[in-house]
Amino acid sequence: MLRLFPPFRLFRSLRLRPAPRIAGTLGIALALLVAAPAAATPKPPRSADADLSLADARIIADFDFEAGETPENIALEPDGSADLTLALARQVVRVGQHGAKRVLATLPDVEDPQTPLVGVAVVTGIVRTQDGTLYVGYNTGTAESGIYRITPDHEVSKLVDMSPKGFVNGLALDEHLGLIYAADSVLGTVWRISLDGEPEVTAWATGAALEPTAFIGANGIKVRDHAVWVSNSDRATLLRIPVDRDGSAGKIMTHATGLTGIDDFAFAGHGEAVLAALNTTASELALVLPDGTHTIVLTKRDGLSGPTSVAVRHHKVFVTSGAFLDGIDPNLLVADAVEGETKPGDPGTDEDHGKHEG
Repeated sequence: MLRLFPPFRLFRSLRLRPAPRIAGTLGIALALLVAAPAAATPKPPRSADADLSLADARIIADFDFEAGETPENIALEPDGSADLTLALARQVVRVGQHGAKRVLATLPDVEDPQTPLVGVAVVTGIVRTQDGTLYVGYNTGTAESGIYRITPDHEVSKLVDMSPKGFVNGLALDEHLGLIYAADSVLGTVWRISLDGEPEVTAWATGAALEPTAFIGANGIKVRDHAVWVSNSDRATLLRIPVDRDGSAGKIMTHATGLTGIDDFAFAGHGEAVLAALNTTASELALVLPDGTHTIVLTKRDGLSGPTSVAVRHHKVFVTSGAFLDGIDPNLLVADAVEGETKPGDPGTDEDHGKHEG
């Protein structure tokens, strides 16, 4: 795949400022970041009994791709606003209920980024604690790589260093236990980061199921019911990793296959139904049922443009589109969930293991 994008090598000499202008060819090449070729896995039949549908899909905020405004991940605020990471602009922005945008923070500039996969500094996953503190993943291929903290006063500091040889993608929060889990797309690892006075980073889970086959391995990640769930983009899979009583990782289990282009995802309710962003040219949002089958509930026709992440709150579904595949119309879309047996809920009210999901 890399051979098809010779300009990709030029990323190593590209310097991104808070509002860079990105050449079209280079920007489109960044599609490799979230749209690696899926493994040739059999695709299961689409579920015929899906009981959740989405209505009134509307774009509430548009972004400028050439300025590096590429929405990558999302965390929701209690007032209904959304905090988004803009991968190439190195920014975190807040989008109000009616689309007003405000920059909360810009991650530090890096003189000579050597980021694996892309060669430029990018901000990726985001989670929010109940006190309003945000944590984001930042990849530079240098000593600046790490998990960063953004306080409610918008002060930016590094929480922990992460390997410059890796690529931290999605983040998941278990606030009850004071932990962040980070999916590493290059090293095929789920990292566990403690949020205590002296944060520690440990390799919590590894294995072939998390590793890339061509480009992007472990990508999105969430915590639910004493388990960590992870998507693998190359393998087109959704995985479930039980958390054992001592906190260690149990055996990695494949929950669903055939999810070509899967990026990040969110639970649709309080059970195991999942809404997954399928970042392909078709630009789809899939509903993955507890039996592992899936159906498509939103497409490009609804306004998706290379969807990258999903969040659910109070019967509203938020989807970010980074437009990495064609550079057209990066946006934040909101849709209303129509109630069925699978009822969307507030991801911040999970009573079991992960009390807050970004």
